[in-house]
Amino acid sequence: MQTQYDVVVIGGGAAGFFSAIRLKELQPYLNVVIFEKTHKLLTKVLVSGGGRCNVTHDSESIAQLSKAYPRGKSFLKKSFSAFWIPQVIAWFAKEGIPLKTEEDGRMFPQSNTSETIANCFLEKANDLKIEIKTGYEVKEIEKIENGYTISTNQGDFTAIRIVLASGGHQKISQFDYLSSLSLNITALCPSLFTFNLPKNAITSLMGLVAKDVVVGLSNNFSTSVKLQNRGPLLITHWGMSGPAIIVLSSLAARELAAVHYNFNFYVDWLPDMNYEQLQDFFEDKKTSNKQIKNLGFNDTEADGLPERLWLYMLAYLEIDPAKTIAQLSKTDINRLIDLLKHQTFEAKGKTTFKEEFVTCGGISLDEVNSKTMAAKKHQGLYFCGEVLDIDAITGGYNFQSAWTTAAIVANTINQEICTKN
Repeated sequence: MQTQYDVVVIGGGAAGFFSAIRLKELQPYLNVVIFEKTHKLLTKVLVSGGGRCNVTHDSESIAQLSKAYPRGKSFLKKSFSAFWIPQVIAWFAKEGIPLKTEEDGRMFPQSNTSETIANCFLEKANDLKIEIKTGYEVKEIEKIENGYTISTNQGDFTAIRIVLASGGHQKISQFDYLSSLSLNITALCPSLFTFNLPKNAITSLMGLVAKDVVVGLSNNFSTSVKLQNRGPLLITHWGMSGPAIIVLSSLAARELAAVHYNFNFYVDWLPDMNYEQLQDFFEDKKTSNKQIKNLGFNDTEADGLPERLWLYMLAYLEIDPAKTIAQLSKTDINRLIDLLKHQTFEAKGKTTFKEEFVTCGGISLDEVNSKTMAAKKHQGLYFCGEVLDIDAITGGYNFQSAWTTAAIVANTINQEICTKN
């Protein structure tokens, strides 16, 4: 005899747990179960933010918050009005988890550990009597008269409602269990990754951080999106990372996938100075007896260029670092300025981090009502989290969309039950 549930939540991640918890807070007597195909729960919650869990991001308005989503911006603008940052802060505060805001706007639990969030969810699920089944992989879902049949590797179950919160997938084939529902799946590709620069000399500076640069794509991609980003850049042993790179990878996720991650990009190392200002800078220093290696831009208005990076540039252009500025030729000055403002690199490949993998693509937003998170074609089916074709830049935004869509699912099911009764 098949076990029947009021609600089956597919996915034991942030969106799955939050939707189940919110629903049981509103409807304590519902029989709710979470199916997780692996034997690990809340994996991304535990690893996000370097193990601190970047819960959300401080934003002044819904319009400002929505700009962080290259995919899903318009859809989420409607959704955020129902549940966004203030409600997230209030919910965690109610659970005894105050959040703190860092200088860059990222918000973390004051405990500074992601286990605080994960333990809260696990304890709440236990208190609310939410059943959790790990190692249950859903193989097929079929619509029946009063709900759905769910076939898993551990047997078959029925449910009146299904919440699909299975997270981001890497292959379209991972959606095969939904084939009978004929849902439109948007093409999948990675988002949030670093750029690989094999055998590039700049990797000898691994560990160096340039605090404020502009990175842009040199290829002529046919897109209305501005494919450049400003922020800190980290040089690694395999290439380049840091917010400047990772955010750009999100903005250009589909374009870079289309060229198989072989592309050119440029770095403006001094975005606050234009070519003319740099020409004036060198002109002002022309009578100086200071050696060029000691210039470094750390005692000028162009503060921020690390000394190691400056010495690398001199070596790259084969300029004798012992020369004085007065000894530099006009050609050398122009070459230095060009390198400072538009150094180009050839990327060959990307690096993603398995635990924090973010997917561009998923369930097409055309299939979903943005006000209810319900499927347009199938009654009793709802979506939340990364399974949707929604993804964001770094900074807590992906979790915010998970909390929002999960809360809306819970509210929708609650309203349906209250209306029916």
